[in-house]
Formats: sequence, structure tokens, C-alpha cells
Amino acid sequence: MSLRMNKKGKFERKPLRLSLMITYNDIYEAARKERYTEQLQPISKNFVSEVAEYLSEKKEMAIKEDEEFSDVIFKTKKQLENAKTLFKELMRKRRQKILNLVLIAAETGISKQDFENMLQIERELFEEIMKQIDFTDKKLSILLNGKGKEKNEKVLFLEEVEEFVGLDGETIGPFKIGQVSELQKEIANILIDGKKAEKI
Repeated sequence: MSLRMNKKGKFERKPLRLSLMITYNDIYEAARKERYTEQLQPISKNFVSEVAEYLSEKKEMAIKEDEEFSDVIFKTKKQLENAKTLFKELMRKRRQKILNLVLIAAETGISKQDFENMLQIERELFEEIMKQIDFTDKKLSILLNGKGKEKNEKVLFLEEVEEFVGLDGETIGPFKIGQVSELQKEIANILIDGKKAEKI
């Protein structure tokens, strides 16, 4: 048997319904495993949406006032707050591990298992940071090799490029597909290497 809220906002006992919804223990175990392991741990791809559903149900129960089930409501409120804390800790620990993986990947690459254990939103974070590191490395290399020694290069844009900041700190772009522009050779080489433009 379990407690369920009826249409009048009162708790009543109903037969326990089998559900695939995540439990408090699932959230606790996920946070515990992430805390005490070095590797990014695998979790369900629907984990975040399942936690959101769990928190929503607990919140609905916690805001009700019923003297008959006051103890149940108090425990529900406590469990709700604990679940929120555990989830934040879990996501913070996973983000820390992903940032560490970015540093490792920038030097040696990343293992297939670590990448597969990421949620989709975590993969997007990882890929965006890696792009920025790659771009920064190229700019650093250009600066180390001597800025302003090369002439300009004329390029044809193969895809749309949004406005960006050049090596001298000035704004460049945006550019459209098929547009021809003359840029610093260092900038042109970065765009050519990235398959965004070609030399003409």
C-alpha cells in the first residue's frame, strides 16, 4: 500500500503502483558512486528528466497540509530537500570530471568509455570547450611565431561565419557562404584549417 493524494487534496491509501520512476535511493546511489570514483559514471540518458518528475511529485505532496498525515508530509519535505542537494552535488561532481577530461583530451585524447558515459548536455559542454581550446591554441601559436609578419590572404567562405574577435582585438565579420574577403594570413589559415573557407 502507498499514500496518494485524491482530488480534494487529501491523502488516501491506494495499492502500490509499479512504476519505472526514479527513487530517492537511485539519486543517492548515483551521487555516492560519482563522489567516490575517479571515472565518470554511467547513468540513464533520461536521468535528469526522471529526477525532475520525482521532484515535481514530492513537491506536490510537500505543499499540502493534512493533520492526519503530518509526519508523512514532514518526511516528504525533508526528502525533497535532500534529493535536491544530492542532485546538485552529483551534477557538480560530474562537471568537475568533465573539465578534467577536457584537459586530458587536449593533450592525449579521451577514452571511448568516458565519452559514452556523458549525458547529451555534457557532451555538448565538452565539445564546445574543446573547440575553444583548439582555437586558443592556434591563436597562441600564431602569436609565438610572430604577429604581423605575414601578408594578407584572400579566401572564399564555404559556410556562414559569425562575427568574431581577431588577433588584434578588433571585430571581424560576419561572413556569408560564397563571400570573398582578404584577411590576415594567420586568421585565414585558421578558417581554412577549420574547413570554413578556402584560399583563392
